[in-house]
Amino acid sequence: MIRTQSVALLLSATLLVTGCKKKETPEADLPASNIVTTTAHATTLNDSLAVPAHIEANPTQTVHIYPPLSGRIVEMKVVAGQEVHKGQVVALLQSGDVASARSDFEKAKTESDRADRALARGKILLDHEVLSQAAYLELQATAASGHAELERARQRLHELGFSENGTSDVAPITSPISGTVIDVGTANGELQKSVDNATNGIVTIANLDSVWIVGEVFERDIALLKQSENVDVTVQAYPNETFHGRVANVGDTFDPTTHTLRARVVLPNPGHRLKPAMFASLKIARPSQNAVVVPNTAVIHDGESTGVYVKGADGKFNLRQVKVGAAHGDDVEILSGLQGGETIVKTGASFLRAPATGD
Repeated sequence: MIRTQSVALLLSATLLVTGCKKKETPEADLPASNIVTTTAHATTLNDSLAVPAHIEANPTQTVHIYPPLSGRIVEMKVVAGQEVHKGQVVALLQSGDVASARSDFEKAKTESDRADRALARGKILLDHEVLSQAAYLELQATAASGHAELERARQRLHELGFSENGTSDVAPITSPISGTVIDVGTANGELQKSVDNATNGIVTIANLDSVWIVGEVFERDIALLKQSENVDVTVQAYPNETFHGRVANVGDTFDPTTHTLRARVVLPNPGHRLKPAMFASLKIARPSQNAVVVPNTAVIHDGESTGVYVKGADGKFNLRQVKVGAAHGDDVEILSGLQGGETIVKTGASFLRAPATGD
């Protein structure tokens, strides 16, 4: 009986030792072959600020043509995108106001002729001392006034595109400049109000030999913006091409909606390749600055914190908290927490992180 109990106790102790050995797991060796190190590099950054922009027609070389009188559009002579020259007819407008202008001219012409005849008679009477000098001067004033009114009526007809001897009631509307039709605001048969009451122009024409590139600069970037500074302009339509210009003007007031400041660059536009409303970007050079950069793959993100594994004097890698800045290609700027020349883990940092534990 005693021998049986001794055997049982021996077997129990053996099983207990065996069970304990199964729970012990030897620590795996560090897979150093999967870790790639590099050196934090101190360098001088020559960065640029990208400002969103768009293209506008030069407003000083843009005209909105309004009808000179009320009437109906008989025929539109141009379409959007068409090139026109100064004096070219862009539309024909039929108007009853033309009859009124002709009537005014004819009345002015009749009154002017009557005043001239009265002045001629007065001169004869003055020479025969039948008419006083004061009465003759009054006749001269009447004749001068008649001529002035006649000239006014004649100019009115010319402004409407008519001659004194014509009979048509269709007025040609011409372009005051050479340029490109960028908008047509009416169509054949539509009624139009005179320029005094018009709300929409018939045609908008702009000279696109030069265009404005207007950028929207945020408040934090204003210090980088200086008038006459060289800038590079890129547009989405020509992604492999860069245009060069200077800042012509910086606005004095912020846009209340976007809270941005407008910066204007004037560019020559041969061939009219740059079109109004195109999207563009202004690239403004930033001042050179010293910085420490590391590969993007070296930065470990954990929630809101960022860190880099740095090799210590004992040869071990420790996670150090850093503050990152702007990205520069495959590298990222380190604002604080790391010095140039320190050895860091470029790839394989996951092998150094403490494994998750559980009960």
